[in-house]
Amino acid sequence: MGKLQSKFRKRSDLYRASQGEKAENSCDSQVLQYEPAHHGSINTVTNLSPDLCVSGGTDQAVVVYDWKQGRMCQSFQGHNREVTKVLCYPGSTWIFSASRDKTVLMWDLNQGDEPIQEFCGHELVVNGIAVSPDGTKLCTGSRDNWMCLWDIETAKCEQRHNISRNLVTHVCWVPASSSVVQTSEDKMIRVWDSRTWQVTHTFPAKQYIQTHCDVSPNGNHLISSSNGFGGQGCEATLWDLRQPGCKVVEYRGHLQTTACCVFLPVCCGGTARVATSSHDSSVKIWDQNTAACLGTLALDGAGPLVALAPSDPNNILCASFNSGLHHIQLEEGSPQSQAAGPGSGGSAGLDIRVVARF
Repeated sequence: MGKLQSKFRKRSDLYRASQGEKAENSCDSQVLQYEPAHHGSINTVTNLSPDLCVSGGTDQAVVVYDWKQGRMCQSFQGHNREVTKVLCYPGSTWIFSASRDKTVLMWDLNQGDEPIQEFCGHELVVNGIAVSPDGTKLCTGSRDNWMCLWDIETAKCEQRHNISRNLVTHVCWVPASSSVVQTSEDKMIRVWDSRTWQVTHTFPAKQYIQTHCDVSPNGNHLISSSNGFGGQGCEATLWDLRQPGCKVVEYRGHLQTTACCVFLPVCCGGTARVATSSHDSSVKIWDQNTAACLGTLALDGAGPLVALAPSDPNNILCASFNSGLHHIQLEEGSPQSQAAGPGSGGSAGLDIRVVARF
């Protein structure tokens, strides 16, 4: 901690926020510009604590950043290819990073600059990592068609399973269960039982590649996102995990690949929401149950927006190819958003804006 800290500067930046499916004009906002976390595109971001995020990108670094104070805390150097995914084990200082170098490294924020564990065995880029609820097992998935289960303490691979054409794109562990969910370039979603390391359920194939997935905190629902272009196949889909393969709703409105989809934390008595980000440089907020688009934020010039990390019901971190990490804030009932109207079926009063970039 404390290394690579830097001062920040303010500058004016133009972003466009809108209600519903169509972008409306909004007032220019002052955006805090902090020291960039990375040099190059950012592929992944997650939360380590309420104040700290972890990200990885094409510069091969794993960066811990205090996004509330605007300062870099740590930069881990260990991969020799770009970092594809990062993951933190809740309530700990453990960090896991996957890379195109075919490895997963484990770091501890309190144990220096070197990885404390290395998981080697995949033959191609690792795109999916998930940790069991008890913190003893690591699941990894790769473009080499292998799903692997590792003992975290020994870094020994305990289970391996190869399925033809299962080019894994993302992996999630279902909370408080033995189930693991993964998406794939073969357009399938599979549910695994970590005790037997067998597929227990396969969802109906979608029309396009499945790019990402997330599981609700109560373990009842899964959301997955799709590759696409020209508005076709760019949706996210909500599934009922209690009835595997049962589609609940679809979230349609992005114009290019929907790269990431996440459940947002819910305020007491508040509306259940999901967020999506896309290669069309926009972030959309949806009513989870009705699929109404509550608001859209367009980050012009940011390029593909490939990862989201909600910190609380009102704050989201977003990773971009061209302009670093963005701190996005959701606000209820602002005069600007009330004036913008309800949009396409969404509730009026949701203002989405960027407050910082780093």
